[in-house]
Amino acid sequence: MKYGFVLPRGDAGIAAELAHQAEDAGWDGFFVWEAAWSVDAWVSLTAAAMRTERIRLGTMLTPVPWMHPWKLASQAATLDHLSGGRLILSAGLGAPDTGWAALGQVTERRTRAELLDEGLDIITGLWQGQPFTYNGKHYHIQEIKFPHLPPAPVQQPRIPIWVVGAWPRKTSMGRALRYDGLLPAVMDGDKVRMGPVTPDEIRDMAAYIDEARTQTTPFDIVVEGETPGDDRAKAASIVRPYAEAGVTWWIEAMWSASELEGVETRIVQGPPHLI
Repeated sequence: MKYGFVLPRGDAGIAAELAHQAEDAGWDGFFVWEAAWSVDAWVSLTAAAMRTERIRLGTMLTPVPWMHPWKLASQAATLDHLSGGRLILSAGLGAPDTGWAALGQVTERRTRAELLDEGLDIITGLWQGQPFTYNGKHYHIQEIKFPHLPPAPVQQPRIPIWVVGAWPRKTSMGRALRYDGLLPAVMDGDKVRMGPVTPDEIRDMAAYIDEARTQTTPFDIVVEGETPGDDRAKAASIVRPYAEAGVTWWIEAMWSASELEGVETRIVQGPPHLI
């Protein structure tokens, strides 16, 4: 299992410093969240890339339906090149109540799902180079020769993309299976359930992935949670059931932290390695 840390708040300078500390403390990944109106995630990740050498960097997560996919493709390819191939792109529908609805962005779930599918098609298509055209329901791109292309992604065949999959919806799960990792959610009726996904639910998802996924490339199952940095045995007891169920990445997520001092302390304490 690999271990990442998602920064709950802080500007680009803080992201750079804490990513540096996370690398020194043995974390495998450092992530920032992407909001409607806040510190820019891609500037923060760029700053983090300049202070680190090994640790993976990424968003947690990018609401693709509310982005220009060609711009996102450029940002990701440029940062992947700058970091020497360390970027991970996490993608999902986005939560309207995080500021997007107030900005007049589309909130209807079906439309957002269509925009996510088409956006990912365009992003991965542009990464493959020119010529590129696209005709979807929402996006139409004519063949055009761009005079100044961003550098191609270092990682091939593409930058890894983790996608939210809502269990047990086959359409949503199928979207994640077309890419490189699952950010699992669970549906209660027509709504995503608030609260953590259980190891038993992960085990069911992992079995479905083994049966339904046809690609032979690596595939990650990624969960968020919180562990005590000052009690390694307890931390391991929290993480172990997820590892045994098939999780490949544990993301330490202190979303309720009110002070960055506590966040820094937890980073320095290091990952909740199994013991």
